[in-house]
Amino acid sequence: MIAFVIAVIVGASLLLLLMVVTSKSHKEVNVNNKQGKRKNNNAIIKEATKKLTHDPRNIPALTALGDIYFNAQEYVKALPMYKNLCEQVGVHQEIDEKTVYLRYGICAFKTNMIDESGSALAKVLKIEPNNFDANFYIGKVLYAKKEYEKTIACMKRAAVTNGENQEVHQMLAFSLYQAKKFRESLPYLKKVCEETPGNKEALFYMASAMEEAGMADKALKIFMHLRPDPIYGAQSCLAAGSYHAKIQQPDKAIQDFEIGLKLEGVDPELKVSLLYKLAQTLIAQNQISKALLQLKQINNLHPNYKDVPALISRYQELAQNSNLQAYLMSGTSDFVALCRKFIAAFHADAFVKIEDISVAADSIEILCSIQSARWENTELFRFFRSTSSVGELYVRELHSKMRDIKCDKGCCVTAGSYTEEAKKYAEGRPIDLIEKAKLVSVLKKIELM
Repeated sequence: MIAFVIAVIVGASLLLLLMVVTSKSHKEVNVNNKQGKRKNNNAIIKEATKKLTHDPRNIPALTALGDIYFNAQEYVKALPMYKNLCEQVGVHQEIDEKTVYLRYGICAFKTNMIDESGSALAKVLKIEPNNFDANFYIGKVLYAKKEYEKTIACMKRAAVTNGENQEVHQMLAFSLYQAKKFRESLPYLKKVCEETPGNKEALFYMASAMEEAGMADKALKIFMHLRPDPIYGAQSCLAAGSYHAKIQQPDKAIQDFEIGLKLEGVDPELKVSLLYKLAQTLIAQNQISKALLQLKQINNLHPNYKDVPALISRYQELAQNSNLQAYLMSGTSDFVALCRKFIAAFHADAFVKIEDISVAADSIEILCSIQSARWENTELFRFFRSTSSVGELYVRELHSKMRDIKCDKGCCVTAGSYTEEAKKYAEGRPIDLIEKAKLVSVLKKIELM
């Protein structure tokens, strides 16, 4: 038994030693092969360079150098070799026309010579329309030129030849997205995300395509996942915040925009968009002071951006007058209560009895009876929450309703102004037109009451 165990141990030791020796031998062979190939290439380069010194258009020397540099992905060095060979196509029959044009096109693309690359690759496609490399690289050229429809056609031809190539899948997905074929791009983008899980660009495009295709709820999950990303985070925060604001979730929207603004290296235009959306959301929440801070930041970064100067002017005043702020921005019930207080302050020396209240989309109407020591009236007040000009048509409508209900007097109140036509119509009629200045004056009295 002991002898058997010893034999097994010795056998295992010999097998292990053999494996180590074999592995070392293979490594030495590989190293020797690489060194030999390097020495061989150096010799070829030296010999070919010597030939080109005497004959700059020597075909075998250009071909040899081109092969070595191209296979080593030294495209800058390979480029002039293939350019020289392309110039001699048709003169020397031994030149492989398809190969030199293809390699010149690839080298030109790799060295950012987009137009030259496209011209060379187009010649390859005339020779062999279904050549994979030519279709693939000319598709990349067209993508760089933003000719997305043509890129799609090239990538689809490339996919027929090599349908498993991941780069083809990505180029096809991105081209469809850039061509605004959002729904068609989705299966390709999904495939790219499965093949390369860390591809944030593909993930962002997929979320954007989902949003455009009416799947905003699914897109939102991806945008929220991408919020911390240094490249796509700010755009994702803007998209997520805009959607949260749209579905009446302002707290989440504010959080999205604030996350985007905390990221480093955000594009200035994108930062301004985030600030503007944040300001709009804060205004909708009546957080005027915070909104003003965002608006002033925008004005510093981008003077005269959209309506920012007007918004700053407007909301600075609102920040200083809580009643005017309530007049323009409060909920319906609070606005009605404020309008009732306005009428009481407007007729401070009389007894006011509210008869009827009517709420419309752009205004509210309050019918009331007024009794003072010397007179008694029925009056119809119409309150507009707009800061723009109120036209003649609205004043005419008020007067017409006054006649229908046999009202003694009418009163239009706005935080804006009235057009000249509206003022002329009111002249000689029992209608008071109260503009912003008078409105603010009465609202100040309410603060004292």
